[in-house]
Amino acid sequence: MTSLTDTSLKARPETLPLGGLLALASAGFITILTEAMPAGLLPQMSDGLGVSPALIGQLVTLYALGSLMAAIPLTLLTRSWRRRPLLLVAIGGFALVNSVTALSNHYGLTLVARFFAGVFAGLLWALLAGYASRMVAPHLQGRAIAVAMLGAPLALSLGVPAGTFLGAAVGWRLSFAIMTGLTLVLLIWARWQLADFPGEPAGKRLGLRQVLRLPGIRPVLWVTFTYVLAHNILYTYIAPLLVPAGIAVDVDQVLLVFGFAALLSIWLAGVLIDRWLRALLLISCALFGLVALALAFWMSVPVVIYLAVAVWGLAFGGLPALLQTALAKSAGASADAAQSMLVTVWNLGIAGGGLAGGVLLQGWGVSAFACAVALLMLLALAGALQIAPQQLARPSLQIEG
Repeated sequence: MTSLTDTSLKARPETLPLGGLLALASAGFITILTEAMPAGLLPQMSDGLGVSPALIGQLVTLYALGSLMAAIPLTLLTRSWRRRPLLLVAIGGFALVNSVTALSNHYGLTLVARFFAGVFAGLLWALLAGYASRMVAPHLQGRAIAVAMLGAPLALSLGVPAGTFLGAAVGWRLSFAIMTGLTLVLLIWARWQLADFPGEPAGKRLGLRQVLRLPGIRPVLWVTFTYVLAHNILYTYIAPLLVPAGIAVDVDQVLLVFGFAALLSIWLAGVLIDRWLRALLLISCALFGLVALALAFWMSVPVVIYLAVAVWGLAFGGLPALLQTALAKSAGASADAAQSMLVTVWNLGIAGGGLAGGVLLQGWGVSAFACAVALLMLLALAGALQIAPQQLARPSLQIEG
């Protein structure tokens, strides 16, 4: 193992290796789709396993719990592994757990499969950004990460409705079996398209606390938590949020507006991220803050709701790529360990948003959402301002094998 010089960094591909990056994006797509499918197939799975819909809902909870618990320790345990075999193990894990889910007649066994699906997801998300950044020259690393992150919003905006339709057409068991087949195809594709990279050498491996103390790491994690917390307060309780405007029955159309705006945001991030990373992060926080202000004053006006949701999607869509790129550049050779922290903090934000939104809804109603989101976005903006421009100007990784 040797340190990368500027020359060796520049020797990396000067164009995006789209085959490999799209394989990473497909892994993210399958991960998110595996996570969300029980929500879309809830009635069918409830009948098939003979348990209540509320218990089927816990399949999503166990997935999130597995990801939350495994991301950091599993990433630390595998830091010395070569990257491609480790990534293939994570992808292959989804073929296994989706096969078990498709065949299982026991709710307890299905719960265990879902927990381990979350474990594999935590590992995979910790790997994707660092893997993508190693595949290209420094000035393309942000764009490469944006392409690799494309699978998640596509799964949420298009994959989950498609999975729900598929479940209604062919049954939930066959839907999970099809997921297994797609994962096996992805394994072959990833093995063919992805170059291999070394793990971290033992002599240069930083401890978790040392990684956390690197300049820029804590501000990025702070922005991640506050932003995702605010996002999930609204996203989890989008249906009651639409009630004052009288459009609660149009929740699918509202989410479609969000999804298309998010896809536009991802494209813009991919084009601009390598030149304007810090500015894009600040703009994203500011736009979401403006959404909160619009909701505070015009929550009962349908057209304002639709416009606010479009701006919200525009602010949020490129956020994962922005945060992961900022963290990768701040962490350098410890990018995978830092990304595992981001996975953990992101899941804490999801869980916290659901909890906080429920408390606000129960205690003060949906009118409290705007104030809470505005406060959280001020805190996120303050964190983003703590990220120095020079921390985002350096290449993501300094080692090569």
